[in-house]
Amino acid sequence: MFTPTTIKPLTAADRATYEWQMWSAGVGEAGQEKLKNATVLISRTGGVGSVVAYELAAAGVGKLVIIHGGVVRPSDLNRQLLMTHQSLGSPRIESVRARLLDLNPELEIVGLGEHADQDNVFPLAEQENVDVIVDCAPMFAERFALSDASLRLKKPMVECGMYDMEAQLTTFLPGQTPCLRCLFPEPPSTWKRQFPVFGAVAGSIGAMAATEVIKLIAGVGQPLFGRWLHCDFREMRFRTLQIDRRNDCPFCGDLVPDSHP
Repeated sequence: MFTPTTIKPLTAADRATYEWQMWSAGVGEAGQEKLKNATVLISRTGGVGSVVAYELAAAGVGKLVIIHGGVVRPSDLNRQLLMTHQSLGSPRIESVRARLLDLNPELEIVGLGEHADQDNVFPLAEQENVDVIVDCAPMFAERFALSDASLRLKKPMVECGMYDMEAQLTTFLPGQTPCLRCLFPEPPSTWKRQFPVFGAVAGSIGAMAATEVIKLIAGVGQPLFGRWLHCDFREMRFRTLQIDRRNDCPFCGDLVPDSHP
C-alpha cells in the first residue's frame, strides 16, 4: 500500500476540484490526499503517455516526472494530445509542460528532454523519490531501463503499449510478480520503431493505465498484478491472461517468491 513520505493536506480548492472522485468507494479525502502527495514517473508522453499524464494531472497527482526527448513533428499530432500545431519544431517536453499546467496549475513537473536509458532513469527516479513508474516507451531499450529502475527501487511499474488496434496492460510489483524481462528476455526481433497508430486506441489504453496508477496510490480495487490485459479494439474483445515469472530470471529472481497474487 502506498504511504506518502511527505504530507500536504488537502485545501478547500482541492476539495472543490476533486469532490466528485472523492465520492468513489474507498477513495475519500484520505485517498485524494495520497494522490496529492504522490510522485509518478512517465516515460514518453506520446500517444499512450500523453493521456496517462493528462488523466493523472486531472486526478490531482501532485508531481509528475516526465521523460520525453525530441521535437514536435506533424506526425505526432494524430495521437500525442499534449502536442499542438503551435509547438511544431519545439521540444516536446516544453509542450507537455505547458499543456499539463494549463489543466492543473498546482501540478509539480520535473521534465527531462531525453529518451529513457540505463544512465538517466534510475538516478532521476531515485532523486525525485518516485512512487510509481509508468512505461509508455515504444523501444525495448527504454522499457528495460524502466524495468530495471523499478526493480532496484522496489517500486511498482505500470506497463502499457499498443499496436494498430490492439493494446496491452499489466502492473509489475517487485517482490510479488514477474518483471518485464520475464516476459521479454530479449527485444523481439520483429519489433519496429514505426507502426500503425490511432490516437483513440493509444488514448484508451492510456486512460486504463492511469486508472491502474490511481488504484495503486489510493489503495482501491485490484491492480493487474500477475495478469496481462489484452485489448482487441478492432473486434472489441478483451481478455486477461495469467502471467508467471521465469524461475531463472536474473533480474527479479532474487526478489520474487515462489507464488504471487
